Amino acid sequence: MPSFCPPSESSSPVPTPLFSVPSTPETERDDCFDEPSLAAEEAQFVLVTGGLGYIGSHTTLELLKAGHNVLVVDDLSNSFRHVFDRILMAAQLHFERVGGRCPRVELACINFRDGAAMAALLAAHAVPSLDHPLGRSNITGVIHFAAFKEVHDSLRNPLKYYQNNITGLVDLLGLLDEHGIKTFIFSSSANVYGTLARDYGTLREEHCVHQPETYRDANGHEVVAAQGCTGITNPYGRTKFFGEAILADVAASDPAWTIIGLRYFNPVGCDPSGLLGEDPRGTPSNLVPVVVQVLTGQLAELSVYGSDWDTPDGTAIRDFIHVSDVARGHTAALAAAQEQRVRGNFRAFNLGTGSGHSVAQVVAAMEGVSQRLIPRRLADRRPGDVESCVAMADRAAVELGWRAEKTLQDACQDLWHHLHLNDTTELCLS
Repeated sequence: MPSFCPPSESSSPVPTPLFSVPSTPETERDDCFDEPSLAAEEAQFVLVTGGLGYIGSHTTLELLKAGHNVLVVDDLSNSFRHVFDRILMAAQLHFERVGGRCPRVELACINFRDGAAMAALLAAHAVPSLDHPLGRSNITGVIHFAAFKEVHDSLRNPLKYYQNNITGLVDLLGLLDEHGIKTFIFSSSANVYGTLARDYGTLREEHCVHQPETYRDANGHEVVAAQGCTGITNPYGRTKFFGEAILADVAASDPAWTIIGLRYFNPVGCDPSGLLGEDPRGTPSNLVPVVVQVLTGQLAELSVYGSDWDTPDGTAIRDFIHVSDVARGHTAALAAAQEQRVRGNFRAFNLGTGSGHSVAQVVAAMEGVSQRLIPRRLADRRPGDVESCVAMADRAAVELGWRAEKTLQDACQDLWHHLHLNDTTELCLS
């Protein structure tokens, strides 16, 4: 069964909140309120792997807000135990504000690749049924975040990424198939487009497909998109492309599956409550977490990779999207899958704003909300970097009813609020 979930770490970078739930040797459970929950055989859950990570934790919160019971699986390899407490706090604050009862949430501190532990967990969520030898699962859908995601680490340790992101995915799908759980939301990435951003700048889903597709471009011309994608520059990106290809093949083989791949661009910011943030255990490489480390005194300066791009200020342009919007994209995708509103039983969607901001603009926005200077130095471009990478997000708007609602300014303000609320570092606020 799942291993012991440790209490919040007193030495973690974010202080432990004054709200927690007792641990058990298997899973931790909480209903946010003391009102009785549904009976086990009546309750339905969404399983979220990697649910205490940056995007996973925000998605878990949005699922609770949307009324879903959630089962979180996370081995704490790149997250912290206190994040579970923080999710509960944020959910409780939400329902105190809007009314209603907070759904149920459970935490299992296991690795999703631990087949025995996962099988035991799924068995615990099965209701006896004559229609299925393993019982009818009360898990109605899975959102899969549990992947290694550092581009430059993947270049140094490709086998680590293929073992976890590909072998782990295949084994998980096999286990879900055995239990009849066939609604699956996959955490993909704009990395699947590789160097296509150099050719198009604005990327649409048809630029990377797993079956030939015909579409009309911005000029109304009919274009046939060939199967596959070229120019992926790192093993991490390839694991996401291969993962999508595997999922497309699984969906094509069995119409009972409904699978959605969400290709998000550059998530930034944090929940407006300030209770959740981006808090990886390792050394971050993405722009905004590094900016935070400069603001908090953990780094002396920010390295800006490339100042001679053909952009208005010479720095690279990316589609920065508020993480809460990304999280809402997952709840929208889950709803579309469960309501059978998806075109075909495998479909990919971009999650982006549709507009770009340069590195210099992001730094300026953080300097504006913090009223602090962010020291920086200019560095050479990194291998594989592209000048501009922006999403076309029309497909998600039309088919999922989802659009990004928050701005870069919102993301920076929410992040600064999070830093104020959790001031245990060398952040200088005077």
